[in-house]
Amino acid sequence: MLQAFDPEAEIEVRRRNLPHWRQAGATYIVTFRLGDSLPQAKLEELRAERLQWLKRYPPPRSEETLVAYQCFRSNKIEEYLAAGYGACWLKQAILADQVANALLFFDGQRYALGDFVVMPNHVHALVRPLEGFELSDILHSWKSFTANQINRIVGRKGKLWQDESFDHIVRDEHYLLAYQHYIADNPRMANLREGEYRMRACGPDFWRGRKGP
Repeated sequence: MLQAFDPEAEIEVRRRNLPHWRQAGATYIVTFRLGDSLPQAKLEELRAERLQWLKRYPPPRSEETLVAYQCFRSNKIEEYLAAGYGACWLKQAILADQVANALLFFDGQRYALGDFVVMPNHVHALVRPLEGFELSDILHSWKSFTANQINRIVGRKGKLWQDESFDHIVRDEHYLLAYQHYIADNPRMANLREGEYRMRACGPDFWRGRKGP
């Protein structure tokens, strides 16, 4: 079942460009995208906004401030991703299937996988790592395996996915339902037709039927 975010439990915060919160037993919504999914002009806009934010909020910064910025930045990126920039390799059914199958492969063994959508240039998924497995390792496995498979199929070389992924802890069932709706609505927001994406929609009762780690 869904384990709600526990504000009293130990939290680990890892940072690269953005904070990544970790809590044992937590469920996450994760997003990872193709390397060419954001054009240089949009990346420059994001960099400029980040510099402005750093000047406006000098150290020390509270976790609330960092999370607010993370949400703002994520929303901007989601807007750009829905516009369909880049080669959009995953619009091809054979390539989207590679990603969907990779997500499902260790479901129930290394993680509990909920709703997900494979979009033309990015992926959203609800996932809870099981005991003994790290979210970062799960994401690395998904991206490494699918990059090798897709590159082989299309005859390309080099990096396929953007290095850093985005993740948020699902704080409670209210947020879970909102994330499920968001995942289900992604194809409509991007004006995709049937067959141009891959989706698993589990419904609001899904996590109640999953055993804990």
